[in-house]
Amino acid sequence: MRLLFTINSGIEIGVVEGCSGKSSIKIMKTVELSAFGIEHLHVVERAEPTLKEQDVLVQIEAVSLNYLDLALIKGVYKPDLAFPAIPTSDGSGTVLQVGNAVTRWKPGDRVTVHFKQDWLSGPTTAETEARRVGVTLPGVLAQRVVLPEHGLVRTPDSLTAEEASTLPIAGLTAWSGLLDEGNLQIGQTLLVQGTGGVSLAALQLAKASGARVIATTSSDEKAQKLRTLGADHVINYRQTPNWEQSVLELTAGKGADITLDVAGTETFTKSMQAVKQNGFVGIVGFLSGTEAPMNLYIPVLKSLTLRGLSVGSRQAFEQYLQALTVMQIKPVIDRVFPIEQVQDAFRYFESGQHFGKVVIRL
Repeated sequence: MRLLFTINSGIEIGVVEGCSGKSSIKIMKTVELSAFGIEHLHVVERAEPTLKEQDVLVQIEAVSLNYLDLALIKGVYKPDLAFPAIPTSDGSGTVLQVGNAVTRWKPGDRVTVHFKQDWLSGPTTAETEARRVGVTLPGVLAQRVVLPEHGLVRTPDSLTAEEASTLPIAGLTAWSGLLDEGNLQIGQTLLVQGTGGVSLAALQLAKASGARVIATTSSDEKAQKLRTLGADHVINYRQTPNWEQSVLELTAGKGADITLDVAGTETFTKSMQAVKQNGFVGIVGFLSGTEAPMNLYIPVLKSLTLRGLSVGSRQAFEQYLQALTVMQIKPVIDRVFPIEQVQDAFRYFESGQHFGKVVIRL
């Protein structure tokens, strides 16, 4: 039995026997990648995914872009990707329908996607790496997606869908690096690099936690925005190529307690030089490449902790969301594009002009 009617958004929906809640008709808009390259991203109409007993059908309202998405689209990250593919990992929306065995969610709940679907708590394992949204699983750049009930977290009332969509990779990585792994303390110094999602989320968390923040950026305009967000000192790395020396000068020769390295090849050695004895370097990204020549004397003589950061568990995500509510932190969004401008959104993201997150609204 299927009863159809129309809701305010103009989407025709209905009730399907055997499931709880409303069910959309079988056609939806999605973005598909037909070959490597931004020019091969296209909005198409496809059949809605099938709902199983423990699955949840989510109306995706917003997705945010990460460098991982861009690297995948360009063939840098996963050269064996099968086409066509639905890209992007981070999304937020509303539950439309749940399978008969679902107990965590009901229609109308506001939810955000968890990147590593099976990483529920504890340390990461090979098994928790197997099912990653937008990498080994279909992405969320679609009007409706089906995910297992355990692969979602509740969106705080304090956040819009656009804001929540920025958190699964960038925000949670910052939280894991600073609080779970780096053990950031009041009065310590954090070095953030650039103005992408991870760096700005880390800046906001650090300032709310009572830490001092030194930031690097490529322009005076972005430097002023960093100061407005609370950065105590800002270094323009184009004007000061040896920015690691400036960090030492700003810390009386000691160095920062923690840094999150987001660029890889061009910055990794500088990151190690910029932190103090027994300092922490969180390895986050590879914006400038994945190969990083390393002088082993630096981490050995300074007794550094070098830690690869790979997002976080669902439990950590839920703790992070609670902290954002208590700290009254709002994620920084640079621009919001409609789904029809998906190519423009990725080109803008690729240009590096953004300050904060780039979001696509569906």
